[in-house]
Amino acid sequence: MATTKQLLLLRHAKSSWDDPALADFERPLTGRGLKAAPLVGRALAKRGWLPDLALVSPALRTRDTWRLVSAQWKAKPPVEFVLALYEAMAADILAKVRQADAAAGTLLVVGHNPGLEEFARRLAGVGSDAGAARKLEEKFPTAALARFEVDGNWAGLAFGGARLTHCLRVKELG
Repeated sequence: MATTKQLLLLRHAKSSWDDPALADFERPLTGRGLKAAPLVGRALAKRGWLPDLALVSPALRTRDTWRLVSAQWKAKPPVEFVLALYEAMAADILAKVRQADAAAGTLLVVGHNPGLEEFARRLAGVGSDAGAARKLEEKFPTAALARFEVDGNWAGLAFGGARLTHCLRVKELG
């Protein structure tokens, strides 16, 4: 019998464009983002969707999102800051997920649009929840979370090869 894994895709919380002198990589979270990230962390804990491993883009806004989300948990899983996730397109994200530690039953990826949203849409296959798929097609806003079930190992994951079970938005959490 195949092992079912859980893949969580989290778009970073709302970030600021206020300082035009800042490089995109160094943009901080806004006040709204600072409030949203802990809500997502608590929602993950409440649902028991805690990762065994996190792959996080090293941009400031994704690192801060990770810090605030994971601060809501009793124990933090190992985290890898993966430069290839910054400005990554769907195929790049898939490649990184395929390389994840096979022992991780639940994997969290914290990244950016448009690549993360495209990855989520292309990953959703047969058996996906229709309501979650509709929400994902409408919009994948900042601090949104998509949850997938994956049969088999990370190395064998392909587009259309996972079941989208949930698409959560911050406005629904608090």
